[in-house]
Amino acid sequence: MDAAKQLKQDVREGRVDADRLVELVVSSQRQAQQAQGQLHQALQALQQAQQRIAELEKKLGGSPTVKTAEAYSMRAEEKRQQACGKKPQKNQKSERRGRVTTAQKIALAERTEKVFPPNVPESDCKLSHTRPVWRFENGRTVLVAYEVYRGPNNQYGQIPDALGRSEFGLEIIVALAHLVHVVGLSFDKACGVLNFFQNMRPRKSQVEALLNQLSRHWEGEFETLCTLVANSLVVLSDETSWSINSVWAFLSEKARVVLFGVHKDSETLRLILKPASFSGILVSDDAAVYSDFTLMQKCWAHLLRKAIKLTLLEPENADYRRLTDRLLEIYRKACRVQQDRRLSDAGRQRKVAELDDEILELCGPAWFAELPPSEGAADGYRLLINELMRLMLSRQLFTFVTAAAVTTPNGKTSPVSGTNNESERTIRSPAEARDTGRTNKTLRGARRRTVNVSVLESLRLYLASFTLSSVIDEIKRWSLTGRSYFAKLARKLRLSSPDKAVLDLIYPKPSG
Repeated sequence: MDAAKQLKQDVREGRVDADRLVELVVSSQRQAQQAQGQLHQALQALQQAQQRIAELEKKLGGSPTVKTAEAYSMRAEEKRQQACGKKPQKNQKSERRGRVTTAQKIALAERTEKVFPPNVPESDCKLSHTRPVWRFENGRTVLVAYEVYRGPNNQYGQIPDALGRSEFGLEIIVALAHLVHVVGLSFDKACGVLNFFQNMRPRKSQVEALLNQLSRHWEGEFETLCTLVANSLVVLSDETSWSINSVWAFLSEKARVVLFGVHKDSETLRLILKPASFSGILVSDDAAVYSDFTLMQKCWAHLLRKAIKLTLLEPENADYRRLTDRLLEIYRKACRVQQDRRLSDAGRQRKVAELDDEILELCGPAWFAELPPSEGAADGYRLLINELMRLMLSRQLFTFVTAAAVTTPNGKTSPVSGTNNESERTIRSPAEARDTGRTNKTLRGARRRTVNVSVLESLRLYLASFTLSSVIDEIKRWSLTGRSYFAKLARKLRLSSPDKAVLDLIYPKPSG
């Protein structure tokens, strides 16, 4: 401001002529225009940066936030305040006043049924107690009052299809387990589904208690499933990270075992499949944890994805395109050889040798060149070439071509797959639940989910139609015969369970 005042005074007093004044004005305008242009460029750069940030946030699913391991709900904050000595706020009274008594439930029952001990005359029995049980009947929920009679030797009538002292029929518990563990619904949504379709209003605490009860009831079946998987002809395996450690799937023609909240290491793997004793074919990706098995089939889907990624990173690279096209051709040819019923076992072996030669012709030049480590797509190309040659030399690329087809307990026969896509699909839902925070947060919940999911998914192999009615019919048969289909198959194959329960080894109970 002082310079401007001095300039005005110099002009009035004639110390600055008109030409000099014009030059100063033109120079000032030029500087102002340059500053305005720089400001415009800066604004454009800022807008582009904001647009790019918005695009990245959209891809990431929203604005990135700092995550914390601690819970930050109102209830968690109240607990922290109570730990610091602050008095808790009085909660508003719930609409539900006290526990509903058994007498009140019996009064609401639609009918009453008598239950006598087996092989005891009714005249020798006396009424012991009455227990209300919720059942699914004709597409809705009904309350049945069971009058349980006692025999002369303290023999009690058994309520059909009810676990222990539960007030819910087994069909309701299995439906909840399927909705929560297989479909992936939260407790609230599972309760909402039952309320909408069957006019039933269970509480979240009841759902958790029922799922715990079902998992305890099925723990013996889970141990049998682990034994069946360890003695299968083909096992497909895959794993992914989870809220607690990882989730790991083992799928065979005899059983399905899905482990939640476990470590992805050799110790966990040996509890299900021991490399020294497992004589079947293991279909998996090329992770190091699977490297000790004798018969292996590496997943072609993983290999093809790596090759396709190279073509997307550098579309103009002819070597990457040739590698991808030829790998697709070789894999499709291997599938045709596997399905060709005209070929004998020796003929398939010759075809596999020809496929090995094609892999050598495709990857040999780059492999013999011993390309040095680099960065980006070039290094991915080098690693893929080395991986393909290593798997071809160890005979892990075309095991599925010569392997015999397998038959599931429901009579379905299928060839051995060249990919582990089925195991990937099995753990896709848990992976999606992990990304949205809808997973178990404790090992107790992981153990419960492990048992229930493994039994339900294994039943798919044994039933021609996987529905609630068919599952309940099968479970009823278990109680009548005293042995499940899993245990029956294990006994037929003369398989014995390990001395110590696998569940207790995977989920050790805390000491003290």
